[in-house]
Amino acid sequence: MRKFLGLLVVILLFISAEVIGQTVKVVSGSSEQPIINVYIYNNGRNKMVATNHDGEASVEKFSVNDTLNFQHPSYQPLSLSLAEVAQKNFLVALKGKSVLMDNVYVSASKRAEDRSKIPQPITQITQEEITLTNPQTSADLLKHSGEVFVQKSQMGGGSPMIRGFAANSVLLAVDGVRMNNAIFRSGNLQNVISIDPNAIETTEVLFGPGAVIYGSDALGGVMDFQTISPELSFDSTTVTNFNALTRYGSANNERTIHADASFGFEKWGSTTSITYSNFDDLRSGSDFYDEFPNFGKREEYVVRRGGFDAVVPNKDVTVQRFSGYEQLNLMQKIRYKPTPNWDVEYGFHFGSTTDIPRYDRLIERENGDTGPLVNAEWYYGPQIWMNSTLRVDYFGSTDIYDNITATFSHQWFQESRNDRDFQDDWLRNREENVNVYIGQLDFDKHIDEQKELYYGIEGIYNHVGSEAKSTNIATGRQVPVATRYPGGGSHFTQLAAYAKYEQELTSDLTAVIGSRYSHILLNAQLSDQFYDFDFREISLNTGALSGNVGFTYRPADQLQFNLNGSTGFRAPNVDDVAKVFDSEPGTVIVPNPDLNSEYTYNVDLAVIKGFGDAAKFEVNGFYTWLRDAMVRRDFGDSFGQDSIVYDGTMSNVEAVVNAGKAYIYGVKAKFSTQIGKGLSFSAQGTYTEGRDKSNDKPLRHVAPFFGTTSLTYEHNPIMVEVFSEFNAEKPISDFSPSERSKTHLYTSEGTLGWATLNIRTSYQITEETKINIGIENIFDKHYRPYSSGISAPGRNIRVALRAQI
Repeated sequence: MRKFLGLLVVILLFISAEVIGQTVKVVSGSSEQPIINVYIYNNGRNKMVATNHDGEASVEKFSVNDTLNFQHPSYQPLSLSLAEVAQKNFLVALKGKSVLMDNVYVSASKRAEDRSKIPQPITQITQEEITLTNPQTSADLLKHSGEVFVQKSQMGGGSPMIRGFAANSVLLAVDGVRMNNAIFRSGNLQNVISIDPNAIETTEVLFGPGAVIYGSDALGGVMDFQTISPELSFDSTTVTNFNALTRYGSANNERTIHADASFGFEKWGSTTSITYSNFDDLRSGSDFYDEFPNFGKREEYVVRRGGFDAVVPNKDVTVQRFSGYEQLNLMQKIRYKPTPNWDVEYGFHFGSTTDIPRYDRLIERENGDTGPLVNAEWYYGPQIWMNSTLRVDYFGSTDIYDNITATFSHQWFQESRNDRDFQDDWLRNREENVNVYIGQLDFDKHIDEQKELYYGIEGIYNHVGSEAKSTNIATGRQVPVATRYPGGGSHFTQLAAYAKYEQELTSDLTAVIGSRYSHILLNAQLSDQFYDFDFREISLNTGALSGNVGFTYRPADQLQFNLNGSTGFRAPNVDDVAKVFDSEPGTVIVPNPDLNSEYTYNVDLAVIKGFGDAAKFEVNGFYTWLRDAMVRRDFGDSFGQDSIVYDGTMSNVEAVVNAGKAYIYGVKAKFSTQIGKGLSFSAQGTYTEGRDKSNDKPLRHVAPFFGTTSLTYEHNPIMVEVFSEFNAEKPISDFSPSERSKTHLYTSEGTLGWATLNIRTSYQITEETKINIGIENIFDKHYRPYSSGISAPGRNIRVALRAQI
């Protein structure tokens, strides 16, 4: 026996010595091509690595007693002991799945988790899907998923709507760092386009309140964009990756070029990415609605001639003048890993556009659709976003944590609004600059095989500066005008602490409970130069407690039930309480110093059923209650005046107020099946309803029923997908009061239903090059999605050539 034990020890020591410094390579069992982003973890889930672009990952952190679990959403899971991996010469082949099933790792807790243990609905958009869909912007990336409704007021925009929430009620995050700032408004936002879709590795959408992890604003959901990061070498060799893309789209004459390069050594690495896009005016579909043949036609527009504005006819009514713009994105990441316990990464993001014409304002007419055009010019100035983030990870098992992550971030936003009335020489300019500083400490502790604890603290500080002037374009003379936000500056601070606990109650049942306390401080200094308000300062000092309790139950193989109850909140920001602006002609929004936070209470129930590798069905229903919901209302009685003069127009006074109660409910369903070898079908749809109980009116951001269907054929080296995107009609009776007045955006019946037929293909020319060709809106249907101010693209031929070295 002693000889046997001695021999066993020698074998284990030999394996251990062999493993040190070893790299495992994971490939597809059918094509033998390397697989990217395969998660490899031990049974205790306290050690985890992921494969790089070459399908490789270091296993130096694993011990000889560990079992290695290989997980990827497109492949069947595999578990091998470290000794078995060594016997395979560290080459592991995975079998593909015909239908994507469970166990996708996501970032619902800012840590990689098993999806089958997460009670909240969540979806992941992979890099492979991004490559196939070829989105022009990150807003289009979300739209093509078929699970997020996207509104556009102009081509250079895209406002995600999730479960009846939008703008500052849904949260954007980049690499886990929130992007929402103190002037994110309740109206539609286009900040998501600042994120470069060509630099994204995965995008995760969390549906429902995400307040426990992300704090204020995450009422409808969270969209977390994970960008590509440097990969390190596991030996003395250098890891190099170079990707290039050029793309053309016919509907707006898109010209996009992109390149990214990565270099990785044993202890440090670098990734550089650059993308430039140029978009001309967008052409809509030419097949107009029979019952509304003139809806959406751009029949005339304003030009400046001889010092005067002139209205000229549009030679092509499908060309939406003016809507084109240009965009530049840069990203630089540097990673340093001096020891296995320390991992440091610095990331820099820069996104900038040229002026972006706001198309919905350029088609406004006086007296509804019968009068002359209201605006000669209306455009957003360059939209600039800069983000510098330093992230430090320390891996070391202690009594209170196994992993600690410190994140420090500074973001700078610049945006401006520029408008000039028809036949008016005065061009108004209102510019905002926002600096955001964020500090986070996140901990996780693997207590035992069944218990996991996540907790952390966070501090966020916003400073808002606002300037405004009016310039005579004929003489160059400048005069000050009222700023959009308080001219004395505004400050917004959020301090928070959270904890989330996960435990496997049985082998089939997992429970998750979490809580967060957030404290909000706001101060804004108003000027009395233009308005005679009864107050000169707005201060807010409030707190909010939020939480969630959820269960995942797996009573049988490929059957799962999820139940989750959660609360969310949104504290009033500077835009809510302190802005002065015209929401539409004849209406002005004024400050409301008595505004309070709004709260949601949400219940989710989901059923996920798989049928072997043949099919999968998922349905999720939810119900959300809102208390003290922030909505726009007449504010004359509280303000003391029913109307004031704003930019020369007598305007009715409104404000954002807490309107009492509201409710939203809906259902989302997904189905996918393997029809035959290489042939698959999928469909998904989302239905939502919501009403403001204080006036029994529909809520503004509730989208009509929408979804996608897809038929895909794949046989290496080609893939072909025929798909349809669709929206049901939304009658005018289902519009919120604020939307019914925008007659230039809708027909007299509301938003009409539509569906498009599209095809896209991907062909692997060589191992390094790939071409994508697609035709969108094949029948050139003219349509305008709900709440959008610009019609969707007409027939669009898209060609993209990709190279990877």
